Amino acid sequence: MGKRSVRKDKNIYQISREEAGLTREKASEAIGFISDDRIEKVESGKYAPHPDEVLAMARCYAHPGLHNYFCSHECPIGKKYVPEVQSRALSEIALEILSHMNRLEGEKNRLIEIARDGRIRPEEKEDFKVILEQLRAVSATIASLELWVEEQEAGENDAP
Repeated sequence: MGKRSVRKDKNIYQISREEAGLTREKASEAIGFISDDRIEKVESGKYAPHPDEVLAMARCYAHPGLHNYFCSHECPIGKKYVPEVQSRALSEIALEILSHMNRLEGEKNRLIEIARDGRIRPEEKEDFKVILEQLRAVSATIASLELWVEEQEAGENDAP
């Protein structure tokens, strides 16, 4: 059995592996194509993981949030376009979705007016920016819901 890490600055990959109760050796065996040495280098920050490695670690550790973490923090494209998603309770997510829907109800007609002629006129730009930000918030909340579902499914796979 491997020794327990005492390192204080653990990254999300090491924390996820340890929470899954796996040593690097056991994780390597379970994943099948990542060596325990490679896992150590990813966990120590010496190397960035490849997307296929993140997918395998997320599956092995039953931690679907690794996907979003990688995309929002490490992928050059994702850092620009993928918002970070936090794990939250279903009730919190549902209430936030309803809140967004209520706010957007008032903006719906304005968006129709702006889009009616197929362009955004200078006097419409500010309103359009506000609506766009609200839609981005809805998208982020939906991503939280998707993560919640993935976490539930991962937990079901772990059940005896």
